[in-house]
Amino acid sequence: MRILKRLLLALTLAFSLAPAVADPLPSWSDAPAKQAITDFVDAVTTEGSEDFVPVPERIAVFDNDGTLWVEQPMYTQLAFVLDRLKEMASEHPEWQEQQPYKAALEGDQEALGEAGMEGLMKLLMATHAGMTSAEFAGLAADWIGTARHPRFERPYTELVYQPMLELLEYLRANGFKTYIVSGGGIAFMRPWTEQVYGIPPEQVVGSQIELAYEVQDGKPVIVRQPEIAFIDDKAGKPVGIMRHIGRRPLLAFGNSDGDYQMLEWTTAGPGSRLGLLLHHDDGEREYAYDRESHFGRLDRGLDDAAEKGWQIVSMKRDWASVFPNAGPQAGQ
Repeated sequence: MRILKRLLLALTLAFSLAPAVADPLPSWSDAPAKQAITDFVDAVTTEGSEDFVPVPERIAVFDNDGTLWVEQPMYTQLAFVLDRLKEMASEHPEWQEQQPYKAALEGDQEALGEAGMEGLMKLLMATHAGMTSAEFAGLAADWIGTARHPRFERPYTELVYQPMLELLEYLRANGFKTYIVSGGGIAFMRPWTEQVYGIPPEQVVGSQIELAYEVQDGKPVIVRQPEIAFIDDKAGKPVGIMRHIGRRPLLAFGNSDGDYQMLEWTTAGPGSRLGLLLHHDDGEREYAYDRESHFGRLDRGLDDAAEKGWQIVSMKRDWASVFPNAGPQAGQ
């Protein structure tokens, strides 16, 4: 009996001294969305499980604007475009009367929102073409390093969502490759996504303008052309995934109807799949918007999520904090 008591005491001490397993998603509230994520990851990574997926097939795709970082009061790349337009306006007097240039120069956000992705592409071509890929990368990196958000007065790269940074790390720790699949310009994102999200440039899928190979002053360069090559939005997102990745993702995370087809295609695959939509319903810490917003409109996705089996992630309910190093009241 004495030996048994000693053995029980030793076991009790061993368990009490064992380090607690750290929560990989500390900025996520203990709610159904977090549970759905961890249950899904456990299912596809547990060998012997009927839902087990080999590491090479563990692909997760994320929209960028409004999913990984703030997209209000306008897309971040649009703020970059507006700054570029103002610098170039004196050389293009015709822009004063032509849309969407007129709306951009006048700061008419409603008209810009109504112009949609096609209007943004026109602005992108006007401000992003006629230079080498290296020159443009330098412009994008310089701007993102100095620009400040008009409300939060912080660099845009500090307005990434802390819960999403944790989710990216959690997935990578469990053998996933994480990709950005965004309607934004691929060349605008690639100079900084690795530093900010840990996502290298070859894992970024986005809208593109045409490129051409040239030799200038004896040096080979890639020159950006004033033509649209591909718009990575709505039905274009699954196409972009197949062109760049070549596998159907297991997990897709978006925040707007522009991500609808990406989630639809992802979750229609065999086996365990997970589709998530971030609902911006926190006007105190960030912004509250959905069905009527010109940027990041979420309407059809809200209506169909339950039927499709997608998780609606409430920023207000499911996130204990929003931005890094800002605590539970981030953005107030």
